[in-house]
Amino acid sequence: MNQTFFFILNSSLLGVGLAMDAFSVSVALGLRQSNAAPKQTCYIAGVFAFYQFLMPMLGWFCVRQLAVFFSFIRPAIPLLSLVLLCFIGIKMIRSSSTPEDSVPQKFSHALLWVQGVATSVDALSVGFTIADYDFPMALASSAIIGAVTFFICVVGVLIGKKAGGYLTGRAGLLGGIILILVGLEIYLKSLFS
Repeated sequence: MNQTFFFILNSSLLGVGLAMDAFSVSVALGLRQSNAAPKQTCYIAGVFAFYQFLMPMLGWFCVRQLAVFFSFIRPAIPLLSLVLLCFIGIKMIRSSSTPEDSVPQKFSHALLWVQGVATSVDALSVGFTIADYDFPMALASSAIIGAVTFFICVVGVLIGKKAGGYLTGRAGLLGGIILILVGLEIYLKSLFS
């Protein structure tokens, strides 16, 4: 097997590992947006893919150029994810107790972009693992990670949409709980790694 195969395999596996948080949030969004059109599904997946592409590149840049600064903020990244996802999750749980929860919620672009950041900040650390790559290799690896994330998140939204029809009235509650659990998982994983 040649180096290109292992490079693609390694980047794809990184993408799968990093996309699990985004997948969970995509399922939650699918639960809340059970009538989402294919264009909206691709947009949701695209936002998560964009951040999963961007964050490893930022991590690579930080390791290569701003190592002192990055080491200062690195411990705060899991806590930031926890706070953002818990805030969004609690908001979803609160809104699920209102009678209009049985109707799919209005889509919020701003909230989606915040969720994209919250689920991808841990991908900054991937910059450490690809720090020995030159710029084109780091860019290619990040692009593969983003592409893998896109496809995984499309599947997540579709699963959420399918389940949302069965969970009408409880979708917001379940989605909020998922977001809080994802935040806790990111934070607890950082404590034990």
